Amino acid sequence: MIARIAPFFSRAADSDLWHSFKRSPGAIIAAIVTLAILLGALFAPIVAPHNPFDLASLSIMDANTPPSWEEGGSPDFLLGTDDQGRDILSAVLYGSRVSLLVGFASVLFSMVLGVTLGLISGYAGGRVDSFIMRIADVQLSFPAILVALLIDGVARGLLPRDMHDKLALYVLIFAIGISGWVQYARTVRGSTLVERNKEYVQAARLIGIGPITILRRHILPNVMGPVLVIATIHLAIAIITEATLSFLGVGVPPTAPSLGTLIRIGNSYLFSGMWWISIFPGIALVALVLSVNLLGDWLRDALNPKLR
Repeated sequence: MIARIAPFFSRAADSDLWHSFKRSPGAIIAAIVTLAILLGALFAPIVAPHNPFDLASLSIMDANTPPSWEEGGSPDFLLGTDDQGRDILSAVLYGSRVSLLVGFASVLFSMVLGVTLGLISGYAGGRVDSFIMRIADVQLSFPAILVALLIDGVARGLLPRDMHDKLALYVLIFAIGISGWVQYARTVRGSTLVERNKEYVQAARLIGIGPITILRRHILPNVMGPVLVIATIHLAIAIITEATLSFLGVGVPPTAPSLGTLIRIGNSYLFSGMWWISIFPGIALVALVLSVNLLGDWLRDALNPKLR
């Protein structure tokens, strides 16, 4: 097993991408921040001082406690508590898990749907291409947040009321995912239009390889570079969209709050002097989105042959 992994790391260390990463301080800092947030969210049950979702451990007497360095603060609650006595630091760690889960799942859904439709559109051409692209053009005329709000509202209207909280996370992932597939489809379509006329694709057709196999084995690997860049940048957009929907009250249920839900809760107390309830989740959200965006910008430049 080690003998198989060692060559992979050896090739990665000698790659142009790694050398570009080492020469970019911004990308290194962004990667460190992103990795820290990812690890904090992944190991939240271990590193979090408290479990903010354990109702038995919450005490209303601890509600609205300021950060530990403020007057009236407690060393047990480093960043203070909210109106229900939940530790803000623990809530941010657990909330980051929800935000990242929605972000990664919606981006994966958008990428699979968009790449599939882009390959079909670019390879088939004709009426199929026109039909898919007209749908994409119509969706591009609406902001992603409005599309997500529409889908979320329709789902809430069709589903039974007692199922809203149970299915809220899946509806949110679907709503954000379906609003972001167009960029993948248009990019992959353009690359497929170029690749389908090249000699290796023509040779594959001549020896009797089917269209699905050609798309999967030959064209798809050659169009994935731009897709990875779009996915990295789209991850930040998906996290922001989820936070916006949760802030508006149509995101994840309060029993499993994300960073957007925590900011919405703290917004009600912001002018009462309890700034820490919304400020610290906001800082975590800004740091996560900014670092992912910086990584996306670096990856776009690193994969651009004109900038090498």
